[in-house]
Amino acid sequence: MEYIYAAMLLHKAGKKIDDASVKKVLEAAGVTTDDVRIKALVAALDGVDIDKAIKEAVMTAAPAQASAPAGDSGEKKENKPEKPAEDEKQKEEQAAAGLGALFG
Repeated sequence: MEYIYAAMLLHKAGKKIDDASVKKVLEAAGVTTDDVRIKALVAALDGVDIDKAIKEAVMTAAPAQASAPAGDSGEKKENKPEKPAEDEKQKEEQAAAGLGALFG
């Protein structure tokens, strides 16, 4: 996960995401680096619009957060876990698969 965080940090800072930059960030954080994992991450991110991918992930997660109760209305309710609709579940799985492909 720290490899992804390093890439996101570099992206946010406006820096190029390349092998050397990712390695420097990880080493600065005290992480033992694996050159193969770094190369795989950089290759997976090549040509990816990270801002667009993040926006899509947020848009997919937003409906789930919006449907959560805002607060206690004072009434006692049973704590039954709600099952998401089948199409919402598929959307969440697709988003997770997309992020997995994005970040290796």
